[in-house]
Amino acid sequence: MTMRNGIELLVRRVSAIPQHSISSSFHFLPQFCTCSSASPSSKLFIGGLSWSVDEQSLKDAFSSFGEVAEVRIAYDKGSGRSRGFGFVDFAEEGDALSAKDAMDGKGLLGRPLRISFALERVRGGPVVVPRLGKSKRDRERIFK
Repeated sequence: MTMRNGIELLVRRVSAIPQHSISSSFHFLPQFCTCSSASPSSKLFIGGLSWSVDEQSLKDAFSSFGEVAEVRIAYDKGSGRSRGFGFVDFAEEGDALSAKDAMDGKGLLGRPLRISFALERVRGGPVVVPRLGKSKRDRERIFK
C-alpha cells in the first residue's frame, strides 16, 4: 500500500465515524488531505540523497524525464549539511509519474533513492492524527 492510499483510507475511516462520537477537532481533517489517486502531484519527494548531491546534480538526474520547474534540497540550519532529502517539481504531472516509476529504488551517487509524491504542506494548521482503536476508557477497563 502506498502512502497516498494509506492516507486516503485513513481519511475515509475518520470521515465515516459518526460526527457526534468524535471531538470537533477532527472535523477539519479531510480539508488538509488533498490527495487523490486520480491526479498525482507534479512534485516528488526524493529521500536517501547522498550528502554530496547538490541541486544541479539532482536536476540533471531528473531532467531526462521532462521539464524540471524547481529543485530543492533540505539543509540542516546548524551544520549546513544536506538532510538527505529534497524535492523535484516537474512542469507536467505525467513527467513526475514517469520519473517516479523509473527512478524509485535506483542509485544516485551510491545511494538508492526513495521517491514518492510530495504532500502539500499546510502552514499554520495543526497536525491531527486520530487514534483508531480502543479509547482510553476501554484501555482502563482492561487494566482494572
